[in-house]
Amino acid sequence: MADAKQVTVRQTGSPIRREKDQRATLAGLGLNKLGRVSTLEDTPSVRGMIRKVAHLLEIVE
Repeated sequence: MADAKQVTVRQTGSPIRREKDQRATLAGLGLNKLGRVSTLEDTPSVRGMIRKVAHLLEIVE
């Protein structure tokens, strides 16, 4: 498990006036304000969450 891949995302869009499920997805990723950065384990479920709100995020290298 030492080789666990990680993905870092930064929130670039506001959750205001977004669908309830998109706001919940942002909260699930550990984001809720502009500029917040979250480092997560790179799993298929996390990738799906990122894809759902990709218009509100950027992936940090």
